[in-house]
Amino acid sequence: MLDVCLLGTGGMMPLPNRWLTSLMLRHNGSNMLIDCGEGTQITIRQKGWSFKSIDVICFTHYHGDHIGGLPGLLLTIGNSDRKEPITLIGPVGLEKVVKGLCVIAPELPFKLNYIELKDNYSCFNIKGYEIEAYKLNHNVTCYGYNVNIKRQGKFSAEKAKELGLPVKYWNVLQKGESVIYEGIKYDSNLVLGPVRKGIKLSYCTDTRPVKNIETYAKDADLFICEGMYGDEEKSKKANEYKHMTFEEAATLAVKANVKELWLTHFSPSLVRPKDSLHVATKIFKNTRVGKDRLTKELKFEE
Repeated sequence: MLDVCLLGTGGMMPLPNRWLTSLMLRHNGSNMLIDCGEGTQITIRQKGWSFKSIDVICFTHYHGDHIGGLPGLLLTIGNSDRKEPITLIGPVGLEKVVKGLCVIAPELPFKLNYIELKDNYSCFNIKGYEIEAYKLNHNVTCYGYNVNIKRQGKFSAEKAKELGLPVKYWNVLQKGESVIYEGIKYDSNLVLGPVRKGIKLSYCTDTRPVKNIETYAKDADLFICEGMYGDEEKSKKANEYKHMTFEEAATLAVKANVKELWLTHFSPSLVRPKDSLHVATKIFKNTRVGKDRLTKELKFEE
């Protein structure tokens, strides 16, 4: 299971009821963020989710509306008595940018670990999240992210009994680990069925439509994509500033064969995004206009 909360949906500048870009995920007791715009810690507080459990923070790029909320958030996490390290992931220059921002947060009680992205595609496994990063096309280096929750094959008690394995070893095998019983090593594949479908979330913002999105967002259970402009007539502006329209985001959703599309990162001039929802739904029916603290629980298929 993966809990998803779109903390902030604004682009460029915050509005009274719209904080800047941020997404929060929860899985198996661990929280992660993608982007951390201004107001992130306020909207987390409004949602009631935990600061202390944030283990990973990914950044698409280093424009202020995607990272400006970081110093205050780290101070708040520090005040929660956290001591465990936090992993930060982002394009090259991450450590320099964060250290510059954290001049105002110099004495954190936990270590920051940095992973700087250099390639077109990278993949990491952290705290039960499989995180894929892929390059986008903005006016600075920018990455999209997939978050995958893997699901192992179904455990067979019958096979475990046939092998004569005591019940106390079953839980270890269910986790995909090996056990040694009476001097013999038993691998989990002896008692697990074929790998089952997991959960896939894809997130991209501040980009033109590119083939990488279509490729890496393929078959996502939830595709969260920027819709900077709702008006179809704003395509020239979207192209100039390397953003997307509702129409372009919905077209990507169709090409990538995703199950559901959430639009986010709205221009301040787009005061009522819902008024433009029809632009997207005529192309991809299962589209929602994002709003701050929009939440969904993604579950494994039965």
